[in-house]
Amino acid sequence: QVQLVESGGGLVQSGGSLRLSCVASGFAFSRSAMSWVRQAPGKGLEWITSIYTEGSSPDYADSVNGRFTISRDNAKNTLYLDMSSLNPEDTATYYCGKGIIWRLNSDYPVEGLGTQVIVSS
Repeated sequence: QVQLVESGGGLVQSGGSLRLSCVASGFAFSRSAMSWVRQAPGKGLEWITSIYTEGSSPDYADSVNGRFTISRDNAKNTLYLDMSSLNPEDTATYYCGKGIIWRLNSDYPVEGLGTQVIVSS
């Protein structure tokens, strides 16, 4: 059973930084591509980045490219999202996901409860 637990969200001022974490269990994390998606208030899910098992570089949505960095620690079964230069448009609930389906179908359901990020202007 796939379990994903996100943490690290909070209230931050515009221009600030945060690091989100996602602890995974119930599947072979080291052999799985992983993604971060977000949902802003009143909007649908938005894919923002994916990381692969090895070899390929991560992919980023234009909206976060150059500001966000995805990484993983396979020894800890943990996925990270380092966010910098945050702006109010980044306010959303952030979810991690197993696989990269959200690159093709942003409506695909997410597993975890997410972690909320609020960026004040």
